[in-house]
Amino acid sequence: MALNSVFEMGRIVNDLELKSTQSGTSVLSFTIAVDKYVKKGEEKKSDFFSCVAWGKNAEFISKYFSKGRLILIDGKLQSRTYDDKNGSKHYVTEIVIDHANFTGEKKMDNSTPASNGYTPQPQQQVNNQTANIGDISDFEEILSDDGVPF
Repeated sequence: MALNSVFEMGRIVNDLELKSTQSGTSVLSFTIAVDKYVKKGEEKKSDFFSCVAWGKNAEFISKYFSKGRLILIDGKLQSRTYDDKNGSKHYVTEIVIDHANFTGEKKMDNSTPASNGYTPQPQQQVNNQTANIGDISDFEEILSDDGVPF
């Protein structure tokens, strides 16, 4: 059995540009910066991952996300090669996105840079409404595991 699953949460590094293939399929390529764990007092560091989304996933991400926004993705790691117009071979490893999700990130002030140095864009509204995602007080601690199957 083979397993190829990737889950990452990071900030979108570049401006998003939705494109279409010759057959009309939407495609979106972008990079996310994912914070590395560092010891207290050390400078924050990030890993950068190339991502590609196809079809409805590409359209969803380009509509609701922008440079600097936090995004949660899951998908598969893919490696491929291609030859450029000069005949040089290039090797690419990227995350092919199966699902993209909001993170519950609160609206941030544009003047405040994100922890990794990227300045987030304003949150977009859908139908002139901002979604209410709730807060920690909406949850309760369950002290008993009676009836929980695991």
